[in-house]
Amino acid sequence: MGYKIVVVGATGNVGREMLSILHERQFEVDEIAVLASRRSLGTEVSFGDKTLITKDLETFDFSGWDIALFAIGSDGTKKHAPRAASTGCVVIDNSSLYRYDPEVPLIVPEVNSDAIHQYAKSNIIANPNCSTAQMVVALKPLHDRAGIKRVVVSTYQSVSGAGKGGMDELWEQTKAIYNPVKDVSPEAFTKQIAFNVIPHIDSFMEDGTTREEWKMVAETKKIIDPKIKVSATCVRVPVFVGHSEAVNIEFEEFLDEDEARNILREAPGIMVVDKRENGGYTTPVECVGDFATFISRIRQDSTIENGLNLWCVSDNLRKGAALNAVQIAEVLAQRCLKKG
Repeated sequence: MGYKIVVVGATGNVGREMLSILHERQFEVDEIAVLASRRSLGTEVSFGDKTLITKDLETFDFSGWDIALFAIGSDGTKKHAPRAASTGCVVIDNSSLYRYDPEVPLIVPEVNSDAIHQYAKSNIIANPNCSTAQMVVALKPLHDRAGIKRVVVSTYQSVSGAGKGGMDELWEQTKAIYNPVKDVSPEAFTKQIAFNVIPHIDSFMEDGTTREEWKMVAETKKIIDPKIKVSATCVRVPVFVGHSEAVNIEFEEFLDEDEARNILREAPGIMVVDKRENGGYTTPVECVGDFATFISRIRQDSTIENGLNLWCVSDNLRKGAALNAVQIAEVLAQRCLKKG
């Protein structure tokens, strides 16, 4: 016996990726519904070799459905997630709306799957920010071994993190530079993104950090350990898909780089590619379409007593969003919603 699954926001980048991953991982689906806003009503989307027609989110009845994967913004989620949850359908939400709610578990299955049972308080489970998700997969096994005191991370985040509009803007600006027929002014981003980097993702806060940076701090604490100190600088780069991070870690105990490399090789969800030679590391282009979080450039930091540096790369539409949501659904089905 399988499950009745709803994908909300099925016409967007993340929603389409959710459908693809549900099929790839052979999730036990008895019935599937794809929902969209009224402006996208009737749009066709693919689920394996099937073509599905989107239904109206506004009027959809979630009664009798098991799991709803939400891939819409916080405003739509605020309106429709409680409506779905109230019918007994478990919501797995990709927006930021519920991530910091103490009643809602924030889950990365490789890191804190035991928190899944907390879903019963609200029938809602939160999916973390894309930049946080891949980082905590790398941090958790190292924290278990040596205790992390502090993390300093600089991100290099692809334009797909800003949705289809961000990807279109990079494409159009790149074409315009080589063929300047028209001026392509920034719309999705605050400055030109083509052949540039922008040290600004999401809105600024009073202390000078951006909300994207604050999310990494708050979510790492909630998912792994509230005692970990995190300092983040989040940067948008002209890459279509795949987020990269340079991560500096200070531990309570000394951790040798070779031991760290071995720990990460054995950790779930991680692929270590770390050769000290030309090309002996992973870049965003190489991680696209893959389920893994790739770790490279593992090395001792000699400027502090117990420090390591590493490079972390992942497909942000997958591990940073759709894959993590489907993995949550898998854990939920296995541990909490068993059928048959």
